[in-house]
Amino acid sequence: MEYAIALTGGISTGKSTVSNILKLYRFEVIDADEISHLVLDGCWEEIIKMYGQEYVDNKKVNRKKLGKLVFDNKEERKRLEALLHPLIREEIQKRAAMSEKHKIPYFIDIPLFFETKAYDIKRVLVVYAPRELQIERTIKRDNLSFEEAQKRVDSQIDIEEKKKMATYVIENTKDIGFLTQQVEEFKRKISADFKI
Repeated sequence: MEYAIALTGGISTGKSTVSNILKLYRFEVIDADEISHLVLDGCWEEIIKMYGQEYVDNKKVNRKKLGKLVFDNKEERKRLEALLHPLIREEIQKRAAMSEKHKIPYFIDIPLFFETKAYDIKRVLVVYAPRELQIERTIKRDNLSFEEAQKRVDSQIDIEEKKKMATYVIENTKDIGFLTQQVEEFKRKISADFKI
């Protein structure tokens, strides 16, 4: 994937906001989360077999309930990932093959890029916010307790590690104005890198 840039970060670092700003700049963004929701709902029968009827309402997987179960249990999380990841990967690769034809940079928004090591993408953009801010935002956004938010943040590779592994970093530590400025700077960098 020559023109792909992986877009990643951690829980509540602001990947979605960055993704939306990039779309405003007319960049294509392939969203792994959106694909995973489609894939998960498409697997509703398997979810019933694996976890029981209470995790599915009208052929739609109850994400919140299933999320609680898998975040509390590493083995169950692995089981779920074994079902979903190959299907998600297949769809991402299909969409990436279409994007490659345009010969301009595009983004693949993969929250667990470093955790899964499933994609051969050379350039990585990490949206960064320190751990304390991740926890604070997760509590607010998902209405979780401190412990639940901490558990979710800790289920991923530490954000400081991801920052070290990144090709590019966008800091999302202040307000939207600051973030927009960061994205503009980043846009200039990739324009130079890809000579566009």
